[in-house]
Amino acid sequence: MVTNLHKLRTATEDSIWIVGSARSGKTTRLVEQFCIWSKTVKPQPATVSGRSSSGRRRAGQTAPAILVLAANGDNRLELADRIAVATEGKYTFHSTTPFGFFEQEVLLFWPLLVQSLDVRAQFPLRLQPETELELAARLWRRELDEGILQKTGVSPNRMVRRTLDLLQLAAVSGTPREEIPSILEQGFAADGGSTNLWTSMGELLERWREWCLTRGLLTYGIVCELYWRYLLPDVSYQQHLASRYQAVIADDVDDYPAISRHLFDRMLDQGAAGAFSYNPEGGVRLGLGADTEYLARLESRCQSVENLDAKAGLAAEIGELAVSLAVNSEGFYPLGLSLPGKVRSLQTTSRAQLLRETAEIIVDAVKSQAVEPQEIAVIAPGMDAIARYSLTEILARDGIAAVSLNDQRPLSTTPEIRALLTLLALVYPGLGRLVDRDGAAEMLVVLGSQKHRSLETEDSNSTFNLTSQIHHQKSIDQVRAGLIADHCFCPDIDRPQLLAITAFPRWDRVGHRAARAYEQIVEWIEQQRSQQQERLLPSPIALLDRAIQKFLMNDRYLPYDRLAALRELMETATHYWEINGRMQRVEPTNGGDSETIARFIHLLRQGTVTANPFPVRPEGPAARAVTLANIFQYRSSRRAHKWHFWLDAGSPLWLSGGAATLFGAPLFLRSQLGRPWETEEETAADQQRLRRILLDLLSRCSLLYLCHSELSVSGQEQTGPLLPLINSSVSCQQSA
Repeated sequence: MVTNLHKLRTATEDSIWIVGSARSGKTTRLVEQFCIWSKTVKPQPATVSGRSSSGRRRAGQTAPAILVLAANGDNRLELADRIAVATEGKYTFHSTTPFGFFEQEVLLFWPLLVQSLDVRAQFPLRLQPETELELAARLWRRELDEGILQKTGVSPNRMVRRTLDLLQLAAVSGTPREEIPSILEQGFAADGGSTNLWTSMGELLERWREWCLTRGLLTYGIVCELYWRYLLPDVSYQQHLASRYQAVIADDVDDYPAISRHLFDRMLDQGAAGAFSYNPEGGVRLGLGADTEYLARLESRCQSVENLDAKAGLAAEIGELAVSLAVNSEGFYPLGLSLPGKVRSLQTTSRAQLLRETAEIIVDAVKSQAVEPQEIAVIAPGMDAIARYSLTEILARDGIAAVSLNDQRPLSTTPEIRALLTLLALVYPGLGRLVDRDGAAEMLVVLGSQKHRSLETEDSNSTFNLTSQIHHQKSIDQVRAGLIADHCFCPDIDRPQLLAITAFPRWDRVGHRAARAYEQIVEWIEQQRSQQQERLLPSPIALLDRAIQKFLMNDRYLPYDRLAALRELMETATHYWEINGRMQRVEPTNGGDSETIARFIHLLRQGTVTANPFPVRPEGPAARAVTLANIFQYRSSRRAHKWHFWLDAGSPLWLSGGAATLFGAPLFLRSQLGRPWETEEETAADQQRLRRILLDLLSRCSLLYLCHSELSVSGQEQTGPLLPLINSSVSCQQSA
């Protein structure tokens, strides 16, 4: 071990700090450094953790000696692939995200934590955010009903989420949870906040934490607290950490939480070498747990500092000018000033007109072969459902696919998901209140579909260049589904059901194809009911899987976003029933599957946004599609496209970047602890955020359309910070 460390130090000249803006070559430099270390550092025998880049460990496998971290799951996959290609897959390494690492370590060394915390020895399960919210709301029901956890203008669910987020913010910042009430009291002193409310929040969090640990349940906040406060200071753990990793590579540390710095300091103190990349215009997750300024101080621990001064995209040409116009102009800009022709403006009166003309420009550009669909990104502060639907539909008419990037919509907004929830209520007893005539009709439309194949060949330049184009025709359309539901849906509190088609006196009016499709659906539901009564249906998850295979995946093409929604549903359901199984073992109830299903359906129908499924890259048409994203999602993905369309460029939401900051987040920054958050500081933070957004996005494109409508969706005039930039740009009509 000592010999390996000596060789490592000789080869790398200690730790390296790499600074540069987006697309300046930081990640490439980290990959090069990994290749240097891989020739010197030899993996150790897998005594404690032998996980490779895939996260799996086999018997006899060696343990990776280099830890590789990326800001999020998508970036991790890309970085791991680049390293694997550069080393030809000959060197194992442990690739993960900061939170992924904290969670893995807490689970791996759980026996140590059981001893120090004096909790029950049971394998822990991590709660997803949506399950965490539901269980906490049930635990705090009395306080919510009595108004103890209440704030004017904030819904009960939002208050629960805010309270849970405070535990997370304290944990990722390395702040003891006991200090949360005092930090809130000091931070919101000028706002006249209630001391009783802050105290109650602190007490409820203590109760929640104890409740979770007793049952072996872990949340994001609890995992992070257990790691920095109990595991990392443990001498035994420190010895294991030092023996396992001789080096750490961390990309985009500007997006890491403060406790990542604790980990890096410990590793460097124990002799490991580090290579860190930092983007001054990054900090995408600032306000969501990241502490960019605190991580920047890690530079002082590195013996070598490399500044990559190269500017990419339009940032090299107009970056500082754009910032000056948007951030420093205060509404004033020099008359006659115009930006280069690579920056164009599209201005309309209404937003509907803006969406239509934006899509038409994209269609014309793709048809003229000026740009490929996958080289185009439409970015907005908030990519609402109207914009997403309008752009997708208009582009689809010309055979151009569009895909939403990490679409953060509730699962219940997807028709297939709503149909599957209705199906659950029809198969299991006691759920009649959760299904009505409209829900049954929609289910018939979604499930009653047949595939038809056309031999028409598309244009060779089309996004969907297939020798045979797949089309879908609804066997049961909305009108027929409504007629069938009116006459054949029989509501009942315990056993709602779909009657035979002959219950409709004029069933011949729906047509043979619709009648046949309906009969198949009814027959399948009755089969599942019979199996459920005979206990041959293993679980509701099995029913969902059967329904997806039978009606949604059998000989049918589904768009990428619908497939992602189905994966998200299955992962959410699997997690929900896993947690329910743990709860039944600890606190048995007599409700059975129906009670659990009712809670699950209610959870999704109330609009809860579930956790994203494990990242999988789109293939086929989705890989050759126009990207639709909000600012936060796009910057988090760290992608780049030749053409950018900044939608709603005149919106005031550009100042906030379109991302909601967690309640109280600024108070938990290491530089802010113990001080109130002043109005001047908030204004300065907004301006700094806008500066980072502009420089970051401009680095990721070579041609920009500023798409602005005078009126927003609500009909209000748009007077956002980018107006000077819009007015200084060359209109697309003049450029043409």
